[in-house]
Amino acid sequence: MRFKSYGPYLIALGVAVIAGLIEWWSGRLPLGPDHKFGLWEGDIWSAACSQRVADPYAFSHIIHGIIFYGFLWLVARRIPLSWRFLIAVLIETGWELLENSPIIINRYREATMALGYAGDSILNSMSDIVMMGIGFFLAARLPVWVTVLLVLLMEIGCAIWIRDNLTLNVIMLIHPIEAIKVWQMGGQS
Repeated sequence: MRFKSYGPYLIALGVAVIAGLIEWWSGRLPLGPDHKFGLWEGDIWSAACSQRVADPYAFSHIIHGIIFYGFLWLVARRIPLSWRFLIAVLIETGWELLENSPIIINRYREATMALGYAGDSILNSMSDIVMMGIGFFLAARLPVWVTVLLVLLMEIGCAIWIRDNLTLNVIMLIHPIEAIKVWQMGGQS
C-alpha cells in the first residue's frame, strides 16, 4: 500500500476518529442514553432516533455527500478524487461536531419538530460521516441524471414518510416557518 494513493482516505479516517473522540470528550454517549447498539431506528419520535447506526435522517447525509461531490467537482475538479473526498469528510465532520453542540441541539428543540432532540450518539455521528461518503462515491460513479433522481426520490420519499428531509431541515434551522412545523408535527406533541 502506497501512502500517496491511500493517504487522503487514511487521513479522512483519522479525522473521523478524532471527531468521535471530541464528541466523547464533550459528553456525547457512544450508543445513546439507553446504551444499546442497534442498526436501525425508523421511528423519528423515538428517543432512539439519532442513536443507532442509521435512521431516516441517514438519507440527508447521503445527500450531503452528493452535494459535496457536485460542489467540489465544480470548484476543484483538478484536485484528485481522493483529496476532494477528504475535503468532503472535513466538511461533514465539522457539521457533525456543530450539530452535536449545545447551540444547535437547542436550536433544533426550539425551531423544529425535534422537540426532545438530544443530539446524536457517537455511533450515529460516525455513521452519518460514512453515509456522506456513500453519497459522495455514488455521485462520483453514477450519471448525473441518476444522482439527481436519487436526491429527488430521497427528498420526496422522506417528506412523505417522516414529514422531514434535508431541504425542510435547513429551512427550519435557518428560518423556521410555523406552518411547516405544524405540518411536520402531524398531531405529535
